[in-house]
Amino acid sequence: MSLHGSTRVENPQGFTHTGAGNIYVNVGAHVQDYDKPAFRRIAEDQLRWLRRVLVNPDEMGKARAVLADTGTVILGGLPGSGRTSAARVLLRECRSDSGDFHELLPGEEDELALHDPALVATGDQLLLDLSASDDRQWSAALADLPALRKAVHDQHAHLVVVMPHGGTLDPDLQSYRVEIGRPPGLQVLRRHLRMHGMPYEQYMQSDVTVDEFVRGKRPMREIADFADLVRRAREAARPDEGFTQWCATAKRARNDRRKEVATVVAGLREAPQRALLIAVSMLHGAHADVIHRAAQLLLRTLDSPSDGVPLLQHKDLAERLAEISAETGPGGYVRFKELDYDSAVRAHFWDHMPDLRPHLATWTASIVDLNDRHVIPTVRDGLVARLAGQYLRTGRGDGLASLAELWSTGAAGRARLEAAVHALTCGLDDPAHSRDFRERTYQWCAHRKLSGEFAQVLVRICADVLAASHPDQALLRLYYLARRERGTTLALQALHDLAAGSRRLRRRLLDRLARSDLSPPDLGIFLRACDPVALTDSSDIPRALVEETGVQRSLTTCWHAVLAELPRATWQPHAERWLHRAADNTGPQSELLLDLLVNAAERCAERRGEVFAALYASAREAERGAPGGPARSVKTTELLLHKISAAQGLGLVAPPASAKGSQP
Repeated sequence: MSLHGSTRVENPQGFTHTGAGNIYVNVGAHVQDYDKPAFRRIAEDQLRWLRRVLVNPDEMGKARAVLADTGTVILGGLPGSGRTSAARVLLRECRSDSGDFHELLPGEEDELALHDPALVATGDQLLLDLSASDDRQWSAALADLPALRKAVHDQHAHLVVVMPHGGTLDPDLQSYRVEIGRPPGLQVLRRHLRMHGMPYEQYMQSDVTVDEFVRGKRPMREIADFADLVRRAREAARPDEGFTQWCATAKRARNDRRKEVATVVAGLREAPQRALLIAVSMLHGAHADVIHRAAQLLLRTLDSPSDGVPLLQHKDLAERLAEISAETGPGGYVRFKELDYDSAVRAHFWDHMPDLRPHLATWTASIVDLNDRHVIPTVRDGLVARLAGQYLRTGRGDGLASLAELWSTGAAGRARLEAAVHALTCGLDDPAHSRDFRERTYQWCAHRKLSGEFAQVLVRICADVLAASHPDQALLRLYYLARRERGTTLALQALHDLAAGSRRLRRRLLDRLARSDLSPPDLGIFLRACDPVALTDSSDIPRALVEETGVQRSLTTCWHAVLAELPRATWQPHAERWLHRAADNTGPQSELLLDLLVNAAERCAERRGEVFAALYASAREAERGAPGGPARSVKTTELLLHKISAAQGLGLVAPPASAKGSQP
């Protein structure tokens, strides 16, 4: 029951998903707003579904106990036994309000090392899936595992490691190891069928096809796929057909139909016949009007000459569909008569007519742009996913990436930009290509010159798709986009929203900013990231972010650059927020905020007197707009003046009675 599988579209009527230097880009506003994280919701739905369909493998109870007692469990087991699915469910069961789920990706660009304590925040759920790693990768991870486990323990987090089959463990790690066993195949199949809404009296009956299938000790992924085929066979079946016929149809759909399709195509010599065959395979389940128009567009894309036959002498669509074993069902939606025949047709034309591939990409874009009431988002997404599936199936991820970039250039409309987002999502979701697409995304965000509206496509990819399971990668890619954008703040807002949801991510962003060249764009990002409320919030944690030594260093470094390089009008509103928070907060964080501002100003060397004066003037102005009234703000101003005087060695102003004199 692993989430990893081949790229395919199961239900086209539903949502489908399968150079250096400063470069300035303009981000448009045509793609769906980044603050509607559709893909994040889908990722959460997938996890809930996985939990419902999981049949506990042998020793799952022991794995739960080890994880609960120690915060760490290392899962072993045979490939296909459901190790990765079990790991995700274990972490889902440990979910808490104070932590995030994220998958650790050691060795990838800009990823923290496993031994870095900054990798873990309070209550996090961490997945380290090394099931496909080689000996070198496994040995490197083992070397860092003690430090990672300590950080997990200190932060009351949870870590599940999926080890490679045949990998060895050091003796001191054996107590964390749980070898899970493969659950009964028939039980797994029935659980999936039940979750698909199959009637109990149907899936519990004995069936020859099912018995033959489960006898083969199938991997969990194959069982899940077969259950879905049975579901789809039931949906397409005649009223008089039952479970036996559904299973037989699903079995036929699993057969290799390449020879069958090749024979059919060889018998269809006319271009309109083949165009219709391709259109149905790529838009399977779409309305007949869309299929007809798409076939005509494909012929025009290929510059096929008109047959010159009068319109009323043409074959009607029903007759033409019958020639390719397709039909129009209730509601006018077109499907092949055989289950999964569409995927075999797509593979045939892609594999055996390679010159057709670039034309299919052009044709797909023209369908996406159609202004037709039947070309709804699910139809567009299904078409893009099917095209992406062919690129990925044949190892042409680079071609899919280039296509998404091409779709985002020029005067790309909203629909085409959404198609680019969906194409890249297919690449990021594909197990065989996900790492390559994450690397491509990094290069685009950090180094490439972005043309057209491609930057906003990347904002959406990072904010919605990567952030769902790889928030650190999403954070850094959004940071690169935000520091280069001009004329808009989409990337900056997405970065702010992502960091706002996690103390760990805010800490990492502040650290990255402090280690940057602190250019004006970096300082603009910092002023959005230094929210004093988030920095002083200590609910559910031992101490607030502002009390951490590393965070204090980052804040002081960045505030120094702000005070030294930006005009007062730019930083004053943000300084006022700090002063208002200092006035409202009765804890030790109140004085820390003042100390950090004073220490930052003190670093301004020959300009420090001028900066101190500006800070004091800002504090006086902040008194007028203080949410809690001027009384406490006046005391805060007095305390700030005392700290400024002490920093200058003047000693002219006595501290107010409430001063605690804390220093970072």
